[in-house]
Amino acid sequence: MASPRIRRPPEQSRRLILQAAEELLIEGGPAAVGVRAVADRVGMTDAGVAHHFGGRQDLLVALLRHGGRKIRDAVQQVVTTWVDDQADVGALIRAIAGVYDQGYAALAVSLHAAGWRDSGTGMLEPVVQVLHATRSRTPRRLADTRLAVAALHQALALDSVYGAAFRRSAGISETTANRSGPQLTWWINTFQAALGLDEPREFPPAPSSCTDTGPHCSPARN
Repeated sequence: MASPRIRRPPEQSRRLILQAAEELLIEGGPAAVGVRAVADRVGMTDAGVAHHFGGRQDLLVALLRHGGRKIRDAVQQVVTTWVDDQADVGALIRAIAGVYDQGYAALAVSLHAAGWRDSGTGMLEPVVQVLHATRSRTPRRLADTRLAVAALHQALALDSVYGAAFRRSAGISETTANRSGPQLTWWINTFQAALGLDEPREFPPAPSSCTDTGPHCSPARN
């Protein structure tokens, strides 16, 4: 006999569906996320998942927006630890990269290739404003700060998907190219130098909360 379906409040159902979709994304990439797979993991019918998110395309878009909220939350958490306008750029960049490493970069690329476009703006506006306030060079053009943040965001979003191939194209060995840690450190130093935030320096290894298997958390940085 089939197990009875559990009736849940709508918000709880949506949260569980997104949680299950995220787990599938991390485990198998965008191709692993489907209405049936999510329904099986949550203990719903396909119709139950569709009731909350529509078809697979709508579910993937909702999952990507969920990833966007995770980036905003991660950024906010880092920014609130900055004291006296001293920006920890390394922590900020690693926080954004950590979310993209969970499969959200590949999801964004997949949806974009399928024709979907995001009309949202300003996700990293808080970052722009805080970084601009800490810049030491004059004149401090806000437009330059925005372009720098946009370039950094583009690089972090694409690294999980294309980073190794781009590094190999520059003559970096395959073993080294598969490690994004050195590239991440380069971005931290370059970003700080470009905006006059600090002198380029070597950053310590990522916090212990990172897993050894995550590309941005690898202990090998050289």
